[in-house]
Amino acid sequence: MPPSIPWEDLRAAALAASKNAYAPYSNFHVGAAGLVDDGRIITGCNVENVSYGLGLCAECGLVSALHASGGGRLVAVLTVSGSGQPCVPCGRCRQLLLENGGPGCLVDGDGTPVPISELLPGGFDQARLADG
Repeated sequence: MPPSIPWEDLRAAALAASKNAYAPYSNFHVGAAGLVDDGRIITGCNVENVSYGLGLCAECGLVSALHASGGGRLVAVLTVSGSGQPCVPCGRCRQLLLENGGPGCLVDGDGTPVPISELLPGGFDQARLADG
């Protein structure tokens, strides 16, 4: 049985993380917060680059923080803009969340938590590598 998800704590942590975003080009600050299977709450924020395609989404920072802080599996993730509005992860980030949380990882990007497998149906995972 999954642990109780502290959605309000995740929302507050994501909003706080968005304040640290580096977004001088779009001025669109994003923060993400995730609940790890050991109970930790970790965060990430977007980091833009003058070469626009090299920018990092908040979820990328979140996954980096997960591994930098000892690893584990993501149980739930919530992403917001700097104004506190929900943000749905992009395709690249959906893939990162699938790999680091599994198909049951809950993602709240629009106010309604759903498993990442619903946001990324047929996602590529380690099982597909075994298919050769």
